[in-house]
Amino acid sequence: MSRVLLGVALVGASAALLRAQEAKTMLAMPPTPLLPESLRTGLDHDAGNGAPSWSGADAPILVEDGIKRYERGTAQSPVAHGAVPSGTVTVYQFDDATGAYAAYSYLKKSSADNVMLSGVSVVVSNLKLYPESAVALLKTVQVGLPKVGGTKGLPPLLPTYLPAQGLKRETVKYALGPVGYQAIGGVLPPEIIGFDKAAEVVTAKYEGKGTLTMLLFPTPQIAGDHGRQIEAEMNREGASAGTVKLRREGPLVLMTTGAWKPAEAQEIVENIHLRNEVTWNKPMPLEFHSEVRKTVSLLTSILLFCGLGALAAVVIALFLGGARAAIRVMQGKPAATEPEFLRIDLSGRPARIQPDRSGANPQG
Repeated sequence: MSRVLLGVALVGASAALLRAQEAKTMLAMPPTPLLPESLRTGLDHDAGNGAPSWSGADAPILVEDGIKRYERGTAQSPVAHGAVPSGTVTVYQFDDATGAYAAYSYLKKSSADNVMLSGVSVVVSNLKLYPESAVALLKTVQVGLPKVGGTKGLPPLLPTYLPAQGLKRETVKYALGPVGYQAIGGVLPPEIIGFDKAAEVVTAKYEGKGTLTMLLFPTPQIAGDHGRQIEAEMNREGASAGTVKLRREGPLVLMTTGAWKPAEAQEIVENIHLRNEVTWNKPMPLEFHSEVRKTVSLLTSILLFCGLGALAAVVIALFLGGARAAIRVMQGKPAATEPEFLRIDLSGRPARIQPDRSGANPQG
């Protein structure tokens, strides 16, 4: 009988476990398409995660900038006997707006390139349509792109520090890693910039002048270390680097190179200042997290020590005070007593003698 009951119990437990597993089963919904339906019906439609296989030399840069997925579709132009392919539209989606901006600045190699930035996505188009039709199609694409909020949706602030006067906007390039920095033609060796410390860099050329390079680091200490390496490299290059003016302000490092006049170069680096709204939305380097953990651990230990010390003082006070009160009660005295003070009379008058009546005879 007991074996039958045990078997029934095991069957019931197995059924309950299966029901629990079925209850936890969740359907994985496919991601929303990056392109509208009209662009996903062509023969050349392609979509996937990471960098596409056909991206060639762009693939390492897209990966460095944090590409998540892509989708490419073919536009159709209506004709008398049907529709013919009229170019392609490609969308790259990245982890955050910072990576998207870096990829956008790389892919837009000239003002003639049809590259559009929208949040965390970059749209590259090659359309053979009438301008009105092309604009309408790209607006449809932009409306359907995924929207990301929070810090991931914030564009980088470093490019906004570039002075506008004389700026050649098509030369503004932003990089998050050594591969992208080399691809945009950076003037510094990538290994001394500190991309492994979460550095970001922007370069731009100015009309009739040279190149301005700005680097932003997580902390002023990291900026100081790499600023000294950059200074040593510029001293090594000498006159071949052009007019070099270098200045550091907190985590920001500024440098001019090329055909600047010394006064103009000095003025541009002196007039760029950090603003209070600077934020950092990229992962901090490991040593930065380590220092933060050490500081938090130290402060926690100090607070714990102070708390234990205060608690010990209260316990000791209660123990000593309670023991003293108990001894007085055992001696027949009140637990609490008023403190007795000694008084010294320095007036010079004879003190009045107080008779002691404690032993006086009431009969006498």
